[in-house]
Amino acid sequence: MNRRQLWMAGVGVAAMAAGAGVAWWRLRPGTSLDGAEAAFWGSAFPGVKGETIAMSPMRGRPLLVNFWATWCPPCVDELPLINRFHREHASQGWQVLGLAVDQAAPVARFLSHTPLDFPVALAGFAGTELSRSLGNVSGALPFSVVFGADGTVLHRKLGKVSPDELALWAQLA
Repeated sequence: MNRRQLWMAGVGVAAMAAGAGVAWWRLRPGTSLDGAEAAFWGSAFPGVKGETIAMSPMRGRPLLVNFWATWCPPCVDELPLINRFHREHASQGWQVLGLAVDQAAPVARFLSHTPLDFPVALAGFAGTELSRSLGNVSGALPFSVVFGADGTVLHRKLGKVSPDELALWAQLA
């Protein structure tokens, strides 16, 4: 390589690093807004079958809340992994709640083909604002929040969760 090619390669690497840094900054999970945790625990959402799913009875044990939608491919991809986490850790007190940022009909259709062992509630498009209040600065999906037994947010994840992240969360909560 001559000097010009080396210089161009260096500029390209620097541009990629800068772009990755900007993307990370824009998509990083933030902190919860004041009062967001209390508001969450005081909330109730309609379930897919018309029942009401209140958050307050879930307080006191670790809770993984996953914001997702049927129209979000990474959301749909991670649901089997989250379902497996639920099955493997429920006996240790873990709870999982899916909050669909979606409408009832598509969620019901999805669940008829891909049943989940954990409860799914309908947050609708207002779920985006709820996720923002819990630290999802961009409002993107999927977004997961881990609450400790004391009701405080312990972890946040924007984007698909990995098996390693779930294993770490299971140990720390």
